[in-house]
Amino acid sequence: MSFCKNCMKGVTHEGTPQGKWELIGGVNSYVATPTIDYPKDKVVLFLTDVFGPQLVNAQLLADDFAINGFKTVVPDYLNGDPIPADVMTSGISFDFEKWRSNHTQAHTRPTLDKVIDALKKEGVTTFGATGYCFGGRYVFDLAFENIISASVVSHPSLLEIPADLEKYFNTSTSPLLINSCTNDVRFPLSASAKADEIFGEGKFAPGYKREYFEGAEHGFAVRGDMTNPVVKKAKEGAFESAVAWFIEEL
Repeated sequence: MSFCKNCMKGVTHEGTPQGKWELIGGVNSYVATPTIDYPKDKVVLFLTDVFGPQLVNAQLLADDFAINGFKTVVPDYLNGDPIPADVMTSGISFDFEKWRSNHTQAHTRPTLDKVIDALKKEGVTTFGATGYCFGGRYVFDLAFENIISASVVSHPSLLEIPADLEKYFNTSTSPLLINSCTNDVRFPLSASAKADEIFGEGKFAPGYKREYFEGAEHGFAVRGDMTNPVVKKAKEGAFESAVAWFIEEL
């Protein structure tokens, strides 16, 4: 359950975020709300990588989910202490393991739970969750507890393979979409094959799908270089597959 060099690499995307920051359960959260009519009892939880909701890439993706009709909440479950974006773009030295020791489940999960509890009090009854890298771990954990009704993970980190896949199969009722790629130390091709073995061919009754993006590498769905046609196609494909999954399953 470690990280890889691509967990801290990437490109900052261009655009002007349209959402706003709100305190939800006392937790600072980026909220993207559809401008069209949408079901007020549903929310997509966007669980970020180590750069947190402060990264413009995450905000723009959340806005895109809102454009497609899903109110999207990006909780700052890193407690105001994400890895700075300039680490991603400049390659400056950063003590990743020290940071990780201050962002364990004990530090982060209570913050996430505060947001979920507050949203329930506001009338939200159905949650979907999309998690990237670090956030993929939390999608699995929420699915284990059947807090969410539809799950999407893109290049997830911190999973134990095959144990977490087997636990998901045995405990969760949340349909699962995995966005995978060619070059991913944290979710390699062997993990993709194991997921297909466990969930595929209709074995997982709630629903399962895995998308594969040839030539992409870990981080592509949120930090990919949009000047690279292969990466751009993969990033957009992962987003489109997530939207389609939520439309079908949430």
